[in-house]
Amino acid sequence: MVTKKIIIASDHAGYNLKKIIGDEMSKSGHKVLDIGTNNLDPVDYPDFGHLAAKEYLKGTANFGIIFCGSGLGISMAANKHNGIRAALCYDIETAKLARSHNDANFLALGGRVIEVDLAKKCVNAFINTPFDGGRHLNRVKKIDLMKIERFE
Repeated sequence: MVTKKIIIASDHAGYNLKKIIGDEMSKSGHKVLDIGTNNLDPVDYPDFGHLAAKEYLKGTANFGIIFCGSGLGISMAANKHNGIRAALCYDIETAKLARSHNDANFLALGGRVIEVDLAKKCVNAFINTPFDGGRHLNRVKKIDLMKIERFE
């Protein structure tokens, strides 16, 4: 197994699943950078989606795994950052396709909508599936062409 550096972040609704996945990744030998939230107190998912994206864009990790109640909001926030390709996945096949066809660098999961065992399988599929390149490379380049202004 190749050790990966993984950023994890969540809002309060994704906190429990983030904690489980983070612990699992650490036990598997991966280096996990947990940038919050660190409890169940209500917070805003965009704050943590933006934090995770900014940290990733510094070059500190191979992947980001982000969590909110549905996975939708935090993925939308992360995707506002040029260079982030966050994919909301709900099964093993979408996790593999996100990597192999879309070169996704962030996996979004919904803490209120996915079972823990399936989430673990999605994470493993995501971080262990390589990008196919080839015909998909030009498509990924088209995604990355769009520059999005960021707010601070």
